[in-house]
Amino acid sequence: MKRMLRQLLLQEDLNFLLTNRVPRALLTRWMGWFSQLRSPWLARLSIRIWRLFTDLDLSDAREHHFDSLHACFTRALVDGARPADPDPALLVSPSDGIVGACGRVEGTTVFQAKGYPYQLAELFGPSQDITPFKDGVFITLRLTSSMYHRFHAPHDGRLEHVTYLSGDTWNVNPIALKRVERLFCRNERAVLRTRLTRGGHQVALVPVAAILVASIRLHCLDVLLHLRWRGPNEMPCDAAMRKGDELGWFQHGSTILLFAPKGFALLDGIECGARVKAGQALMRLPD
Repeated sequence: MKRMLRQLLLQEDLNFLLTNRVPRALLTRWMGWFSQLRSPWLARLSIRIWRLFTDLDLSDAREHHFDSLHACFTRALVDGARPADPDPALLVSPSDGIVGACGRVEGTTVFQAKGYPYQLAELFGPSQDITPFKDGVFITLRLTSSMYHRFHAPHDGRLEHVTYLSGDTWNVNPIALKRVERLFCRNERAVLRTRLTRGGHQVALVPVAAILVASIRLHCLDVLLHLRWRGPNEMPCDAAMRKGDELGWFQHGSTILLFAPKGFALLDGIECGARVKAGQALMRLPD
């Protein structure tokens, strides 16, 4: 039965219909309410149903009994489960994920999928300077619902500014990325601007929310960004970060886009479809 359900959801037309041609915002708000109901038996039942559709693995979770579905979604891991590569010449993955589009930024144009470009200025919003990332390097990391949902600092440095951009909650799976133009620019997202200690390079993380997961928690500001957030949208901060430090989490699962300046280089093996873990080396810094 489990295999049959998954095969059904892999049919592109049906998958797109079920995950996008629905009242996305309403379902997302409902899921936010439902997931936080504190009931151990309801959490166990929900997790059991969840496992019919996903390969949920809780073997490295710090806790194995949850009083809500939300607690399982945002679970912490045992110490040492995601060690960050200590080489200072390497930028590491901020999260677990499946690599989507990646490579060079063509001027200020990025691709979410083949034939579907978008502009950095639209993704980052009108207040942000995109100059540091012109002709740079980017990588898209998609988090499935069963993955570890916390994200971490890719290198030593400081988190200097957060911009919150409200938006839609399209699904961000590969099927939707091939059908919805400029999808990342339409969805709710945050732009985290960081500056690395090594070389003073700017690196940007853009967590993008999606259906059922339109909320992002950031430690540095102690806020929960969500569809009903009324501001402020520009939030300067000056928070020190060490490579591998936890920066925040998604309430469910979604996508993180990472942008680095010209001169950074993706490592061998970092290509579309590859699975990576938080702390795994992604890019080499300029000499």
